[in-house]
Amino acid sequence: MTSPSLPRQLARTRRFTLGVPGSFTISPDGRTVFFLRSRGGEDPVSCLWMLRDGVEHLLADPLELLAGADEELSAEERVRRERARQTSSGIVAYAADQACEVLAFALSGRLWTVRPADGEIQALPVDGPVIDPRPDPTGRRIAYVSGGALRVVECASGEDRALARPDGPEVTFGLAEHVAAESMYRHRGYWWAPDGRRLLVARVDTAGVARWYVGDPSDPSRPPSSFPYPAVGTANAEVGLWLADVSGGPLSPVGWDTKAFEYLTAAGWDAFGPYAAVQDRSQRHVQVLGIDPGTGETRVLAEQCDDAWVELVPGLPARTAAGALLTSADQDDTRRLLVDGVPVTPPGLHLDRIEAVDGESVLFTAVDEPAETHLWAYHPDTGLRRVSDEPGGHGGTGRAGTIVLVSRTLSRSGTRARILRDGTSAEIASLAARPVLEPRPAMLRLGPRELRAALFLPSWHRPEHGPLPVLMDPYAGPAMRKATAEPAWFAHVSQWFAEQGFAVLVVDGRGTPGRGPAWERAIHLDLAGPVIDDQVDALRAAAAAHPALDLTRVGIRGWSFGGFLAAMAVLRRPDVFHAAVAGAPVTDQRLYDTHWRERHLGHPDEHPEAYDRCSPVLEASSLRRPLLLVHGLADDNVFAAHTLRFSAALLAAGRPHEVLPLSQATHLPTQEAVAENLLVHQLGFLRRSLGL
Repeated sequence: MTSPSLPRQLARTRRFTLGVPGSFTISPDGRTVFFLRSRGGEDPVSCLWMLRDGVEHLLADPLELLAGADEELSAEERVRRERARQTSSGIVAYAADQACEVLAFALSGRLWTVRPADGEIQALPVDGPVIDPRPDPTGRRIAYVSGGALRVVECASGEDRALARPDGPEVTFGLAEHVAAESMYRHRGYWWAPDGRRLLVARVDTAGVARWYVGDPSDPSRPPSSFPYPAVGTANAEVGLWLADVSGGPLSPVGWDTKAFEYLTAAGWDAFGPYAAVQDRSQRHVQVLGIDPGTGETRVLAEQCDDAWVELVPGLPARTAAGALLTSADQDDTRRLLVDGVPVTPPGLHLDRIEAVDGESVLFTAVDEPAETHLWAYHPDTGLRRVSDEPGGHGGTGRAGTIVLVSRTLSRSGTRARILRDGTSAEIASLAARPVLEPRPAMLRLGPRELRAALFLPSWHRPEHGPLPVLMDPYAGPAMRKATAEPAWFAHVSQWFAEQGFAVLVVDGRGTPGRGPAWERAIHLDLAGPVIDDQVDALRAAAAAHPALDLTRVGIRGWSFGGFLAAMAVLRRPDVFHAAVAGAPVTDQRLYDTHWRERHLGHPDEHPEAYDRCSPVLEASSLRRPLLLVHGLADDNVFAAHTLRFSAALLAAGRPHEVLPLSQATHLPTQEAVAENLLVHQLGFLRRSLGL
């Protein structure tokens, strides 16, 4: 009847990510695929592998390279992994030269290279700790960041030199600042020229950014960590671009109006020169800039404006081998792919991200049905075609006629990675654990807005058992969709709660991606109102069609934006929601970062009413229902101050509630005991609060 082992399995498998192949790189001839994967479904140590002509080879094993020693991570590397949501250890990232003859990675703060031709592995004697090493396209040298400096080491001679050193106590070269990594999909801070002789480098100065602190209350002897955090309405880091020559010498600045366009959203360097995309503080204006590699002067290649905000698309801008500029535009209520300003995707097919550009071919993901994401290919000679065919969530990459298609569908367990080439298909083995409980959602369209939803019922439930208490399990925010036809980890959680005796309903309403620009921007200046209305409307429509739902016993749970939504739901609609679990909720919108929150609510000086309208702290006296607040005390994305201030306001208003602090946990708790028992604790609270 129940599956009590699923919470433990989720914790031990890092939400079923361990043993799953990922981070694919295809060789120029299309015959070799490099990837990362741990040795099993409960093994957290990620290794570097090669699959050539159908045969797997282990290229680099961290346990062997470290000779059994524990992995050591610098504070900068821990932050980088947190921003990238990387939960494994070992080799978590790597980079290759153009020919895939040299692969580089950081392990325990050291720089390693491996040559696939003969399997030679070398630890280069360079200054550490090493962050984000990347070979130049020719494979002659490797750049990396250490101590805030961008450095280059020659592969042949081992000569190691700094190209850009910090010129101030808060300056770094070659790294992405907080909001770039957290909100702009940019995790890099330098880019090689095709000939390997020059680099485009980001300089970040956080001297003007307020410093925030995170301590460990469970160990008062440890001093708190301090870092720059640009809260809404305050100063951002100063970000600029510089041109560096591997032979040394002074850096050359790249010129654009950094006061008018203070966000560097993307950059790169191809056969036609360096380029960048910049965005203004209001996020209503984006410019794509071509950069003169000799002078650093810029010219506008394309631009996009919007009255609310310009949505960034991962992988854009980019250029094809012939120099065609790839951008996006919101036309016909559709986010469309543009090639040299001309749309090549039709109305109704919403561009999601660019996966690969190879020659004139463009591989991208897009959505025409909000419950699914498919992989598409475009070529000017053959037009547009869909690569994936089964309902579900698909992605991948491609090069030289080979496509790695990564799929998650409800028809099979886990993630499947296939190599498609010349009409043939080969599979890259997944070593992930098989879930003890598979999700079995009914995919629904609810109400006049056809809200996409997933309804999870207990496998054992029959009509004669009577109605079930309802658990709303949304995220429902602008970062992701949960009502999808794929076996994502959160679908397993929803099914587990269903097996405990709930009808679990997951709803993606206005503000979620994949249904067009107008749908996304319906939450502009109001993150709460439309979202709550959609949850209520969907709940009532689902109950009208499914008598198994008991609307006299309705709970709601969520994390991050979902936690904010859960808190607001019981504050504003106690007539509908009878208990809530709010995990890591944003309760004071002024405590969140500039780029993410100002995108949706504007600048707090211009729209203070929007921030007040969306802050549970200001509505604390409205609480009439049981509420459990959960927060990681080491969270440096949504700080624990959100929950602590909300709890204080609730206490001041005389409103009983519960608070569960998670010691040493970040925004994504990975400690096995915490991850497992957190679900069990929520279940107990919901049963108690709903009188079950």
